Amino acid sequence: MTNPTAMPVERAAANDWDGGWYAPARRLPSPNFGPRPPGAQVELIVVHSISLPPGEFGGDHVQALFTNALDWDAHPYFQEIRGLEVSAHFYVTRDGGLWQFVSVDDRAWHAGASSFCGRDNCNDYSVGIELEGLEGGLFESAQYDTLCRLSQALRARYPISAIAGHEHVAPGRKQDPGDGFDWHRLQRSLGWPAHCFAPGALG
Repeated sequence: MTNPTAMPVERAAANDWDGGWYAPARRLPSPNFGPRPPGAQVELIVVHSISLPPGEFGGDHVQALFTNALDWDAHPYFQEIRGLEVSAHFYVTRDGGLWQFVSVDDRAWHAGASSFCGRDNCNDYSVGIELEGLEGGLFESAQYDTLCRLSQALRARYPISAIAGHEHVAPGRKQDPGDGFDWHRLQRSLGWPAHCFAPGALG
């Protein structure tokens, strides 16, 4: 049964875009992106978790990483990722703040070697959303709220048909967002049917 309260939210969200840029997000363009393959459509949301250094929250190291401005000497852990060039479309901080680094119309570098339902190269047809957190750890209510609004807005503008974790598209290689992420909570908030979620996400 359709959630009657979700539909007006989705219609309203369709007006919140400037091309592939989501107006409510704080824009910080990353150089780490490229064009999507000809004919590719944005059909998948991939949820990640990240914190730099791992388990430390509240700084601006993630923003610096995605814009190639991270001071590699600022923390010993950064030597392990020195020279890494990556990006995500969006980043949700612990307090629900939203940043955008790459237009959704472009291809961000977030999923790496990946496959969803037999289809490889998820970066080609997905949007990457990073949640500030530690894989396996818990996430804040404000983050779920922002993720829900963003997902609804994405689905209003693009032909989104599924949502998955990084762990679902790169099993054995990635474990984020991990056991601490509440997929059932997200489903209840979105009102999307179970088939929109990665196999195994809802148990």
